[in-house]
Amino acid sequence: MSEIIEFIKKTPKAELHIHIEGTLEPYLLFKLAEGNNIQIPFANVDEVKSAYNFSNLESFLNIFYQGSKVLIKEKDFFDLTWAYALKCKEENIVHTEIFFDPQTHINRGINFDVVINGINNALLKANREFGLTFRIIMCFLRHLDEESAFKTLDQALAHKDKIIGVGLDSSEINHPPRKFEKVFKKAIEKGFLTVAHAGEEGPPEYIWEALNLLKVKRIDHGVQCLEDRKLVQKLRDDQIPLTVCPLSNIKLRVFNKMKEHNLKKMLDEKLMVMVNSDDPAYFGGYINNNLIQCQTELKLSMHEVKTLIINSFKSSFMEEEKKRKWIEKI
Repeated sequence: MSEIIEFIKKTPKAELHIHIEGTLEPYLLFKLAEGNNIQIPFANVDEVKSAYNFSNLESFLNIFYQGSKVLIKEKDFFDLTWAYALKCKEENIVHTEIFFDPQTHINRGINFDVVINGINNALLKANREFGLTFRIIMCFLRHLDEESAFKTLDQALAHKDKIIGVGLDSSEINHPPRKFEKVFKKAIEKGFLTVAHAGEEGPPEYIWEALNLLKVKRIDHGVQCLEDRKLVQKLRDDQIPLTVCPLSNIKLRVFNKMKEHNLKKMLDEKLMVMVNSDDPAYFGGYINNNLIQCQTELKLSMHEVKTLIINSFKSSFMEEEKKRKWIEKI
């Protein structure tokens, strides 16, 4: 095994772009479906695995939302999150900032409290047992209207002690960030940090809107930024984090294969990029696998790999002192 791959596995990392519903492994999906008596169109775990194949974001979201239907009780959200926390321990992820999609569950009649308490309690347990630190970010579904987002924000206020920020995810095409300008303004007024998915399949203009209208601290994905030189300069000058998810980009055909991915070009441009796993149960790999495939296919140097990992801590919402301590260990 190469020195760099060994380094990737053993080095402490932060993950900043992870959808907790996207960590639903086939075995757990099947187990929860049986336990909750939910009908799913799969006879066994292998059929679930084979269904985890898609050609674009829309076809992925169809199976993603179907999978989420098996999450009913607080314990289901706890078990889902605990399974990811154990994966963090295995992969040397010491800090994670988790997205969750309350509207996916509220619209099925699941109480907001059930969702957030299950997730939060599992993360608290991980913090007690092996020191995993975490932040929780609530995402609005961009294919729904802003009124629905406002209702969700109102419900989140009771859990302000658990939720640090709001984000924007789901189908990007035809759902520009400006659609959610008012609800993000209110979220900021209420003390939430803001992030948003932009420039995954959508154009660079969506990244501009997320920055200028939603006042985001980070851009999730952002790989289309290289199409706009003025935007590249702004992202570089302001060192705005771009939470890139390489295996996700390949699986959803943003790039056809890893060799074509623009992560190395983004590094060459001195952009604040880092590697994350997005929806790892569906996209074939957690953070180490993402880093290893990038390193192998894009011929990343040890310095570049270290930069990606250091950037993940720099871009996190951890306290500055804790960031510094972790960076010193890399």
